[in-house]
Amino acid sequence: MPDEKKLDPFKPIQPNIPGVEPGAAKSPPAKPQPPPAPVAARAVRAPAPPPQSSSPVLVWIAGAVVVLFIVGGALLFWLRAMSHKASQPATEPSAAGTLLPEEPAKPTENLPVGPGPVANAGDLQKTWSGRRFLFRDPVTSEAVPALVVRLPGGSYWAFSLREPFGTCELEYVSDLEKLRSDYNYRADHPMVGNPCNHSVYDLLKYGTSSNGGLVRGEVVQGLGIRPPMAIEVREDGQKIVAVRME
Repeated sequence: MPDEKKLDPFKPIQPNIPGVEPGAAKSPPAKPQPPPAPVAARAVRAPAPPPQSSSPVLVWIAGAVVVLFIVGGALLFWLRAMSHKASQPATEPSAAGTLLPEEPAKPTENLPVGPGPVANAGDLQKTWSGRRFLFRDPVTSEAVPALVVRLPGGSYWAFSLREPFGTCELEYVSDLEKLRSDYNYRADHPMVGNPCNHSVYDLLKYGTSSNGGLVRGEVVQGLGIRPPMAIEVREDGQKIVAVRME
């Protein structure tokens, strides 16, 4: 009996498959292929720079506007200064071509101030003679100009030279010719005049004062409101003392 092939329990008989040679060795499993070589990294292209901003152009435009504004302001200031200078009256040069010196200020009169002694009787011996003095206003404390006059009969009369309820300074007109030419008024004795409104006051006549009483210096011409403000005076030996103003 032919020797029977021993069957290997761990190697079963291969089936007979048509078209396949029996006993053909099984193809060894394919070896794993190595991974493909890494592809060289592509060069990364840097992003294109953004277009330049237009801010420098705006800065230049703003700077030009500021410069034009400053130049225009300076030109306008110069034109105004030249226009103001042209409107000023030119100073008259002297014959030598230099500016005329300013007139020195007139010195202030050194007058006595009342209340108190304001004149001496010996200085007022003649009728219609007068002496100027200052009297301090009891309301404003301002020293206002005043005058004391010797009237016919030997009495004295003092009054403020400040226009009543005004600012004009009155004047004692003892020159009768000036009284006719400046005030167009004829009189035979001195008068008191207001050079601002050409009113004339007569110290020999009485007019109504602010409080309703009578006071010397009636208005005989012009728009005067009332006689000059009276100042009470009295004699103290040879001194004439101003006491108070109405």
